[in-house]
Amino acid sequence: MKKIKDLNKGAWLLPFTLLAALSLFSGCAGNDLNFSTEYQAVFLDNGQVFFGKLADTGSPYLTLRDVYYVQTVMEREKKETANVLVKRGSEWHNPDFMRINTRHVLVIEPVGPGSRVAQLIREAQAAPATQKAPEPKPGSSVPAPTPKP
Repeated sequence: MKKIKDLNKGAWLLPFTLLAALSLFSGCAGNDLNFSTEYQAVFLDNGQVFFGKLADTGSPYLTLRDVYYVQTVMEREKKETANVLVKRGSEWHNPDFMRINTRHVLVIEPVGPGSRVAQLIREAQAAPATQKAPEPKPGSSVPAPTPKP
């Protein structure tokens, strides 16, 4: 019988601990993120990184506009790889923004105005016609885009 009484003495500890943890973590979800830079880097748990203008930071889904990502391409003549900054939106489905589940976000960092990424974004904005999404792999089941009239 003594063991049951000892268990009841500590029974208040579990609900108190759960309540404290719940209040701690619930306070983190609704905070609004503010950055002084124009662009932010969003690192996802699958290894992808997107650069863009962050919005809806108090929501469970972030909105990222004017999105860019790094594509690794193979230069066949030189047999070397190169990293290229690609503007999202030139893909076949032509997205103009992204909604990202915050559960998959690891880190959000500012993109410094003097950084290489910011420089490449400025260059891409100056010559938007040169930006292309990667070509689909041969044998892809995705239909070809219809030409615009």
